[in-house]
Amino acid sequence: MMSVQQDAVDPDQGGCANMALLALVMLWIGTLLGVSFLATPAKFLAPSLTLPVALDVGRQTFAVFNKIEWVYIVVCALLIAIGPRNRLGSAGLVAVAILSALQMGWLLPELDVRVGTIIAGGQPPASPLHHLYIVAEVAKLVALGMVAVTAARRLLAGQRLAPAPA
Repeated sequence: MMSVQQDAVDPDQGGCANMALLALVMLWIGTLLGVSFLATPAKFLAPSLTLPVALDVGRQTFAVFNKIEWVYIVVCALLIAIGPRNRLGSAGLVAVAILSALQMGWLLPELDVRVGTIIAGGQPPASPLHHLYIVAEVAKLVALGMVAVTAARRLLAGQRLAPAPA
């Protein structure tokens, strides 16, 4: 009988859940990078797009993206629950869920008010909210990276412990 390290994942005992977790988290990281750090800044470079229109597009984009992130959170939580014990992955996912809840319940509504003021032709007072949102996105990337690295290490440890084919 082969002894399996705590970090190793036997494909028959949660390894598939761990593989799916890794794939989903990598997709999520790509989506987060694409939406928050590529598409959003790029739209402000388009000379034909007015600031109110760009802000309105951003408001809609982040409202939809936040809902998609909650789907990612639920599916990842299920994969962690059915897979092998993964404290570090669980902690990373909890951190992402807390940050997403703060964004959904506080930051996005406050930023929506500011966008509404600009669209109506007003000028809202200076605020750190946009920078806080960026910090939350970076923190989510770090936490998701932690989940991905943990899942990948477990998969690699399982491969090293697997018996050689006969």
